[in-house]
Amino acid sequence: MDPRQHLEAQRLAILEDIKAIRSMRRGAITEQFFPVLRQGQQQSVRRGPYYVFSRHQGSKTVSQRLTTPQALQQAREDVEAFKRFQTLCREFERLTEKLGEIEREAGLEKKRLKSGSNKTGK
Repeated sequence: MDPRQHLEAQRLAILEDIKAIRSMRRGAITEQFFPVLRQGQQQSVRRGPYYVFSRHQGSKTVSQRLTTPQALQQAREDVEAFKRFQTLCREFERLTEKLGEIEREAGLEKKRLKSGSNKTGK
């Protein structure tokens, strides 16, 4: 398999991986803890963790509390899927740049061969 075919096969595999992603979300999951002062006690008690999914939307940060274990698990999977998507896109970009370089070099080689044989004497 020549280098171009190998790169094309890798690019197609990446596209298949991207196509397999069914759900993803940009953002992060954080833990919140709240101090609670109980009646008759001097020190507060830490309550939590409460899980919050946050993301940037324009110039604002949008947050959503994840109230069930299922919601937390789905959010974690979606955030990981988005990270995987970003990694795949970077790899696709790298391979495409490499493929372009190979094709440009192959095109220059063809031009060099043509220009050398088309000499006319004046």
